[in-house]
Amino acid sequence: MRVLGIDPGLTRCGVGVVENSGAQQLSMVGVGVILTDIDAPLESRLLQLEQSLQEWIDRYRPDVIAVERVFSQLNVRTAMATGQAAGVALLLSAKAGIPVVMHTPTEVKAAVTGSGRADKKQIATMVQKLLNLSEIPKPVDSTDALALAICHHWRGGAQNKLAAAAVKERARISALKKVSLS
Repeated sequence: MRVLGIDPGLTRCGVGVVENSGAQQLSMVGVGVILTDIDAPLESRLLQLEQSLQEWIDRYRPDVIAVERVFSQLNVRTAMATGQAAGVALLLSAKAGIPVVMHTPTEVKAAVTGSGRADKKQIATMVQKLLNLSEIPKPVDSTDALALAICHHWRGGAQNKLAAAAVKERARISALKKVSLS
């Protein structure tokens, strides 16, 4: 399975592709940061982001796209820009027919380091180790994107099973209600 991780941002959007190359063996396929012109109007920046993300999707053909769930309790302006960038990623996923999942920063930290309270340096160090990289990718946005992809590789299967079980249970309950109404 190939996962494109996206750490959404309007100024810097981290992207990283991680592939499962065997039992619990992950490898980095690509990593980078998409930059937009901070002096350009918002709509132009969103278009720049859309075009660049589309290039990543076309080039790497991911099976799943993992996007960081927007979370900010302090800076509304940053949360809005991050949300707009995440929206572009979600839209492109839907247009391409590629499943998209969202992971919170805490989920990513826990999956990659074992602690939901890990700092950026701990995450970067574990990404380097887990992907057997000679150095930590820079800037941090690219490392965060790789961490998102790793998180989905390790947590996505369980989430998919839970979602399928929930659908099955809803269908069972619906069938029982129909029988009791008869």
